[in-house]
Amino acid sequence: MINRRSPFKTLLIYLLVILLLALFLFPIYWMFIGSLKDNSVLMRLPPQLYPTFSTLESYKAVFSNAKYMKYILNSFIVASMTVVIDLVFSVFAGYSLSRFHYPGRKAIMTITLSAQVFPTVVIIISLYEFFSKFKLMNTYHGLSLADVAMSLPLSVWMLKSFCDSVPRSLDEAAKVDGCGRFMTMMRIVLPLLKPGMLAVGIYAFLMSWDDYMLGLVIMTKTPLKTLPVGISETFLGEFGFDYAGMMTISVVASLPVLLLFLVFQKYMVAGLTGGAVKE
Repeated sequence: MINRRSPFKTLLIYLLVILLLALFLFPIYWMFIGSLKDNSVLMRLPPQLYPTFSTLESYKAVFSNAKYMKYILNSFIVASMTVVIDLVFSVFAGYSLSRFHYPGRKAIMTITLSAQVFPTVVIIISLYEFFSKFKLMNTYHGLSLADVAMSLPLSVWMLKSFCDSVPRSLDEAAKVDGCGRFMTMMRIVLPLLKPGMLAVGIYAFLMSWDDYMLGLVIMTKTPLKTLPVGISETFLGEFGFDYAGMMTISVVASLPVLLLFLVFQKYMVAGLTGGAVKE
């Protein structure tokens, strides 16, 4: 017997989906139309929920001010370094946890994943003391290492899942042909991990690009501040707020993230489902 859904129930589901989409997309819509208004229009009550295109002065101010471009460049440098370091460590760690069985392996996996549980505010004091002692404050590589510490646990597990999905028979065939463990990983396994590596790279980039707490504590010099910290300190003052400017720089900051999702969205999905099917 075919269970047909009633037209009323179908309509109700579609209305619910549309409502949820509107709730999720409204902040993005408000950010975009707010960047096209000045503060007097943006703060008007009741609020204007439609775009007026009254001014582009905020965009001119952002792109003509070298300070904002410096914030974007700092974030891009730190995020790029984070991706490279995160990928190097997670590839080797994921392959090791997937292919080798040694004493303490399960404990290492558990400890690695448990490190993801602790919020940044819990370890920020220890990180500050450590970075100060080893002169890593106000350096790109220092902030990158801190971001790697936050993103690496999940990255290792993601790549371990991808390694688990690669048939072990390929390793055995490579061993018969005379390849050692390292050459097997580099020539056989690594090319098959490209979707997983892209997923991990995107994840690490987004974690670093959106980071506020670590950037606020580690980068204390203004020329080295990253974009989230620069936005909060530039547009949110003690006696006034430039909401239009903040909306504009937020739109500009969202563009790299949007492009990443548009180009690599299928790899993000693959990263979430990686390792679901194993030999």
